[in-house]
Amino acid sequence: MTPKTFSKKIIAGRFKGRHLALPSKTTTRSSKSIVLESLFNTLQFDIVNATFVEVFSGSGSVGLEALSRGASHLLFMEQDPEALRILQHNINQTDPGRCEVFRGDSFTTIAQVISRLRHSDEKAYFYIDPPFSYREGMEHIYEKTVTLIATLPQEQTQMIIVEHMTKLTMEMTIGPYTKQKVKRFGKTSLSYYM
Repeated sequence: MTPKTFSKKIIAGRFKGRHLALPSKTTTRSSKSIVLESLFNTLQFDIVNATFVEVFSGSGSVGLEALSRGASHLLFMEQDPEALRILQHNINQTDPGRCEVFRGDSFTTIAQVISRLRHSDEKAYFYIDPPFSYREGMEHIYEKTVTLIATLPQEQTQMIIVEHMTKLTMEMTIGPYTKQKVKRFGKTSLSYYM
């Protein structure tokens, strides 16, 4: 890691205080600590021994926080080469044996993740934090994300959490899932679906 590399710390749990490298802000956007605190205050002990899928992983900071707090298996999905390199570095700082990385476009590799969950008969928590829609080439990212959520099989889904721009109102119902609550943090919000 070069001296110019950005980093953040794991907030709590087994790997508390461990530094995670972050990709450049042009590549990816890291979830804020206040958002993570709220997420894990909501999930608390529910994620202990659970499977957690981080759909647009970036550095893996959300999934590795879940791992630190007791999740048993982490499935990461990422396509950007720089983010993948940093994600693997961060996984190596924690517990690589509990982590799997699915490389490629999340809208394509989701089929592999579902197949993997079906094969092991697991339900998972899906954390979905798509790139903000104002990035070039991402104008339809939320429509595609809604379609992805609608196709997630209920047999493999414990809960879906979407991190999104607050100015975007997520649908009340997506496929078989209903919005349970929304938490707002300035420009960022979390919508929870079950």
